[in-house]
Amino acid sequence: MPRKGKYISHKNEQKLMEIGRLILRFMNTNSSKIYNYKQISDGIEYKNPRQRELVIQALHKLQGSEKIKEVEKGKFIVNLNIAGTLTGIIDFNQSGNAYVKVEGVEDDVFIHSKNVKDALQGDKVLIITYHFKGKKLEGSVLEVLERNRTEFVGTFQLVAHKDFGFVVCDKKSINTDIFIPKTKFGGAENGDKVVVKMTEWRPGDKNPQGEITQVLGAPGEHETEIHSILAEYGLPYEFPQEVELDADKIDRRITDEEAAKRWDMRDICTFTIDPKDAKDFDDALSIRKLENGNWEIGVHIADVSHYVVPGTMLDDEAYKRATSVYLVDRVVPMLPEVLSNDVCSLRPNEDKYTFSAVFQLNDKAEIQKQWFGRTVIHSDRRFTYEEAQERIETGQGDLAEEINTLDRLAKIMRDERVRNGAITFDRSEVRFNLDENNSPIGVYFKISKDSNHLIEEFMLLANKKVSEFVSLTSKGTVSNNTFIYRVHDDPNPAKLEALRDFVSTFGYKMNLDNTKKVAESLNKLLFDVKGKGEENMIETLAMRSMSKAVYSTEPIGHYGLGFEYYSHFTSPIRRYPDLLAHRLLQHYLDGGKSPSKQELEDKAKHCSAMERLAADAERDSIKFMQVKFMEKHLGETFTGVISGVAEFGFWVEIPENGAEGLIKLRDLVDDSYSYDQKTHAVYGNRTGKKHQLGDEVQIKVVKANLIQKQLDFKIVD
Repeated sequence: MPRKGKYISHKNEQKLMEIGRLILRFMNTNSSKIYNYKQISDGIEYKNPRQRELVIQALHKLQGSEKIKEVEKGKFIVNLNIAGTLTGIIDFNQSGNAYVKVEGVEDDVFIHSKNVKDALQGDKVLIITYHFKGKKLEGSVLEVLERNRTEFVGTFQLVAHKDFGFVVCDKKSINTDIFIPKTKFGGAENGDKVVVKMTEWRPGDKNPQGEITQVLGAPGEHETEIHSILAEYGLPYEFPQEVELDADKIDRRITDEEAAKRWDMRDICTFTIDPKDAKDFDDALSIRKLENGNWEIGVHIADVSHYVVPGTMLDDEAYKRATSVYLVDRVVPMLPEVLSNDVCSLRPNEDKYTFSAVFQLNDKAEIQKQWFGRTVIHSDRRFTYEEAQERIETGQGDLAEEINTLDRLAKIMRDERVRNGAITFDRSEVRFNLDENNSPIGVYFKISKDSNHLIEEFMLLANKKVSEFVSLTSKGTVSNNTFIYRVHDDPNPAKLEALRDFVSTFGYKMNLDNTKKVAESLNKLLFDVKGKGEENMIETLAMRSMSKAVYSTEPIGHYGLGFEYYSHFTSPIRRYPDLLAHRLLQHYLDGGKSPSKQELEDKAKHCSAMERLAADAERDSIKFMQVKFMEKHLGETFTGVISGVAEFGFWVEIPENGAEGLIKLRDLVDDSYSYDQKTHAVYGNRTGKKHQLGDEVQIKVVKANLIQKQLDFKIVD
């Protein structure tokens, strides 16, 4: 190899850094391969003698910074054990570029689409980082350490007159098509929506190979698309036969022998309040006036742990699912229906086994006594939220006095929570009226009223007090008992500052001096924007400034609720962490010692991950229904509000139905636009015209893509 020059000018230094970046990008296409300088020069198309001299100099610089190593004289390989490498989870955006989230690093590392190598959405990757041309930190993928998934949903495309085809997947999940040899078609025909398993991705190959494992049906058809959503997130839509058989064998009898071991509360006034279409009734409330003038309130939860025992197929399947999935037109339950809708469900006029938190409250809603344990109850009445609300508003109807007493106590507790730092997000949720074919014929918004808040407050009380009971001794000191908590970390200060700066442009003020001031400011902000044009936008931004709630064995508290100790206890039919909480609570009531923390932490992480997948699937089913609903409105004009802004375009939401569509910047013909992240806006480079988050715009619906679950809008003057 020729010798490198002794002197390198500053200008030349910059040039060598750029060449070094090109070299790393080329070598990273196969990071296990050894290259000589000629192969590297050809790979980056630096072929004349002067260019090759620069390549040699850049190689010396890369070797000096330990980004590559010389394995033999003149032969180099990428150094995977170097300073500047980080490990994290990769997240792609629609443009094909990605960000890697690294634990302990505040900002995600940007990865250009040319540098993602063979990484796929959610993979654990090793990256090398650098500052390119003085810009923010960027990176290149060196190696995929762990695949997030190997199965994907896509459309099969047969290559005419050839013995192979490709599965084209959603670009957000996988940024390349999957090659399918003829022997691996799995009965799929051209154009079918399928599930494909990636079997191999050889170094240097443009496409991975795969095999089709399931044919879902014709794209755009309702059942195909719903099953596609579940398959996309690896969520099952039916139970294995042996699990169903296991559930069918359960003894459903309420026996005198078992009832004798429990507090028999069957003679106390008890009822459920649930959505009108609910079938799995997790919880019931009982109420009676005591001789001392206090109220005895029982929060009764289905005793799933009595029926679902560790080590059984039923329990293994429930843990695997970890949560029920609520799609627009169906529920994919965590437990077979014989349990979720029958055996465990607290249906009216039936005796049921329950696990209860019973509180004695005075008229100021102050707890005088509390008790936790197994019970047997008899629900006297099943109320819908609407029926309970009618009794609150009119004071008329059966059990109106009991419901109004509970409502009065719940309002006192809610006010107390807010005073103690709870944040009152109260967003409406989009719902659909469906016809007999599950097609959307109308859209409405679910709004929380007093009856919803009544149930919410008593469930929060039970969750909080169960958590405190396990975590604290009778003297109020920390017990160090292992438990599963629902935790919500403090908001990211940088996101809060960005929110404060942004809302100040609308005239709203925020005080970020301490945790209590932040909570007060957020509550005031959410109250002040009610009914304003910017309400939805500011609520959305405030939500985004929050951390995500997860399950953990570390009791770091729940910021949003303002609780030091909080667990999920009240929905074991549809959430596995609640079932774990029931088992642990009974273990401690029986005088058991604290079990292994690590084993429970692994379960907590699994439950958090499955909850995220379920939420994504639920969101996709809503998007699908919104697109299906808007198909009927192609060409129509609506007033919308800008709900999100990115470098390639912005989204507009139609307030009357919640449908959201994209307006691509390249489709705006009046000017060329640039994106400003700080102001959540795009600006016309020539005219200065602005489209900002929260702005009202007139749009026309131009395209409804059921397969991509995407609406395209066009701005109209």
